[in-house]
Amino acid sequence: MKPTLRHILKLKKEYSHLPFFDFLRDETLSARQRLEFYPCMSPFIMSFGDLNRYVMRQEPTSDPYQAMVNEHSYEDDHHWPWYLEDFIKLGFSSEKTSPTEHLQFFYSDRTAVNRLLSYKLAHLIYNSSSIVRLAIIEAIEETGNVLFELIGKLAEKIEAEMGIELRYCGEFHFRKESGHAMTKNHTIMAKIEMDDQTRAEAIEKVNLVFAWFTEWTEELLAYAKENLNHSLEPVAQRISMSSVYSF
Repeated sequence: MKPTLRHILKLKKEYSHLPFFDFLRDETLSARQRLEFYPCMSPFIMSFGDLNRYVMRQEPTSDPYQAMVNEHSYEDDHHWPWYLEDFIKLGFSSEKTSPTEHLQFFYSDRTAVNRLLSYKLAHLIYNSSSIVRLAIIEAIEETGNVLFELIGKLAEKIEAEMGIELRYCGEFHFRKESGHAMTKNHTIMAKIEMDDQTRAEAIEKVNLVFAWFTEWTEELLAYAKENLNHSLEPVAQRISMSSVYSF
């Protein structure tokens, strides 16, 4: 699998230079402004636990590679409460927003890519062998590492400026991500033998993971920019648009 892992790192490097990540590095914006995308990713984040519990995990298993997948799934299936915790701390939760409006947002066109990402990954994982699943998971993890490294720096700034600890965005979550089973198993993964057909399938599916996450970043960036522009509109104009639901 070593060539596949090298390919993933190559794609990760390209992925880290996407416009969304440049936005997260934009020092002309406050740390809080750069987290304006946060609500948009809620459909994907809230479904990620299900991907781990019900799609990646297969128990019982006698397959040593599926056992590695299972071990990883237990590390990643319970992070969504931290996401909700930061959702509140960052001021995205409002008593004025009804449960119906939350659902309207969750299933709106503004978050369509986030919802479809979960479905696409589920299909990809269901139709893969345990070895290819390991490659897919590694690709997903590397996309996450790019995001969490950057928002971790923003969380540090917010904590220093506002005294708010962000567990999902900050060091607490990043330590979990960088220290869990898949990372510890890199040496083992590199030694896994792949025939040509399996390697070609793994590369093809890894490419799809990065392509789909690239689309995901585009939706997050569009959402963040739209909300930032809305917050800078004159008060009279914002009032005239108050009948339009915006989360």
